[in-house]
Amino acid sequence: MGNRFVVFVAFSLLVSGAWAQQPQNTAPAGQQSIPGMDMSGMKDMKAMPAAADKDKDTDSGGDNDSDASVHAMHSMEGHMDMGPHMKMTALRPSKPGDADRAQQIVESARKASEKYMDYRTALADGFKIFHPEVPQKMYHFTNYGYAREAFFRFNPEHPTSLLYEKHGEDYKLIGVMYTAPKRFDEAQLDERIPLSIGQWHEHVNFCAPPADKRAELMSPHPQFGLRGSITTQEACDAAGGTFHPVIFNWMVHVYPFEKDQASIWSVERQHGDAD
Repeated sequence: MGNRFVVFVAFSLLVSGAWAQQPQNTAPAGQQSIPGMDMSGMKDMKAMPAAADKDKDTDSGGDNDSDASVHAMHSMEGHMDMGPHMKMTALRPSKPGDADRAQQIVESARKASEKYMDYRTALADGFKIFHPEVPQKMYHFTNYGYAREAFFRFNPEHPTSLLYEKHGEDYKLIGVMYTAPKRFDEAQLDERIPLSIGQWHEHVNFCAPPADKRAELMSPHPQFGLRGSITTQEACDAAGGTFHPVIFNWMVHVYPFEKDQASIWSVERQHGDAD
């Protein structure tokens, strides 16, 4: 199995993500892939087909992959605690047209998602829930076709994931998630969503533990993973791990049903503090 257990996605979910079975055209009771995941450069680690390099899509893993994806998901819910494991785009000075362009994206996100107020409609249209059996602050319903599309072009009416909060047996739609290839620089991200308004993030400095230390991922103060104390290639090598500078695609959340810009593009909320 090697390091295929990974983290994620995911997603890692992100994100997706950690990375188990290929998405099926059935109800997503066991969907394991992290939304927005790009693991294409990681040896022996499964990539979500939506985000992997088109020439480097890989296959699914087994039970260890599923266990790791749960770890990744919980790690990603606490983004603000990740410190050196997260990289964010800086807010830029506003340029002419930024506000209008951002508003168009919000309107497109609202138009694309409002028909999915009833989560069953999203499932019927092919969105898959990431780990529905695990309690989460926010649930990603991912469309893998849209995720593949996002690797090549940006369509604000095709979000990679719909974001829901769970209330009893029901799900409440709160927003959407867009993804972009991890190879993108900030100028390319700015072309998709103006960086004077929205902030993308990606997950970095990930040390995958060796097989005999996988259990440490779930410990309160791990060495490895997205919450781990290891943040450099040298420290990871010394601990017997496998270092990956970047593990997921760029991600950004939009909350198009909120009333003001600060809430629509809330960094704190997308990082899990207000979910």
